[in-house]
Amino acid sequence: MKIRDLWSDEARDFTPWLAKEENLSLLAETIGLNLELVGMEQRVGPFKADIVARDGEDIVIIENQLDATDHRHLGQLLVYAAGRTAQKVVWVARQVTDEYRKVIDWLNEETKTSFWALEVELWRIGDSAPAPKFNVVCEPNELTKAPTGVEPSELSGTKLLQLDFWKGFTQFLEEAGGSFNARKPFPQHWYDLSIGTSRAHISLTALVAKSGRIGCELYIGHSQADAIFDRLQQEHDQIEAELGALEWHPLPEKKSCRIAIYRQADIEARESWPQLFAWLLERAEKFKSVFAPRVKAVDLPSADQTLVAALDAVVADERVVGPASDRSTFVASSRDDAPRVDDAR
Repeated sequence: MKIRDLWSDEARDFTPWLAKEENLSLLAETIGLNLELVGMEQRVGPFKADIVARDGEDIVIIENQLDATDHRHLGQLLVYAAGRTAQKVVWVARQVTDEYRKVIDWLNEETKTSFWALEVELWRIGDSAPAPKFNVVCEPNELTKAPTGVEPSELSGTKLLQLDFWKGFTQFLEEAGGSFNARKPFPQHWYDLSIGTSRAHISLTALVAKSGRIGCELYIGHSQADAIFDRLQQEHDQIEAELGALEWHPLPEKKSCRIAIYRQADIEARESWPQLFAWLLERAEKFKSVFAPRVKAVDLPSADQTLVAALDAVVADERVVGPASDRSTFVASSRDDAPRVDDAR
């Protein structure tokens, strides 16, 4: 099935479809990110980026097109990335041609920004509704995109061990099956898994030390993380009846929240990895089944409602410069503001 049979126009059809939470989550899961929508048609100087999102504290530019990759869209995504100082850039097209694949690979090798190029296609079986599928054509290398400030040649023994650990877990996950798609491993202490919503995700952790440990966390990095955490905490006893004793961390100073379970583990003992992988996957599946429907069901105020409430609080505190009747102007002008700065991991 041709993609223009479903989406005839990029701006009016495909971009709004991709920006929906369930579709953005599908894209995020494909490339191993956890994307929270900032907005569509976000201003970058005189231009507008298709989609701006966040992956934790990182700004993500998403440029999409319904045809084969071309010069115009390449130029646009570079302008948008520079204008928003994006750490990650995603280019979605019907076809990623060889010359542009080479450009994206070169950008991944020569810059600190991470670039992905994906092809989108539609699958249909019989009379079923068309199902979109994203295919990764280009992606950053786990070594060339080492943690910020660390050159690939300077990766420590700990980082290399973490990379091997997550490579092993990725293989274990692919062979075990289950509800998760494997993601690309990186030399870091965490490995994120999508639960089908941008509001939260599962973060598996592996700390290398004499008293090392592994863990499974529900990581709530959403702009309204406190509201989600508070709603979950209202079901504290029921959730722990299903999952066992958990650690609840509101972390208000970091604008993110975690609910976690940990166990001691010697990551350096490679012979123990199969047992550790099994524990991590079992906990991740349980966390997803317990938390995903609850997180999705939380009734959050819209962005406009949040802005109005914030302005009302300022008015009540008598620190407003203009009259309260200017709220509609404030709300309208705030939609294109730069994204918030989230907490570092």
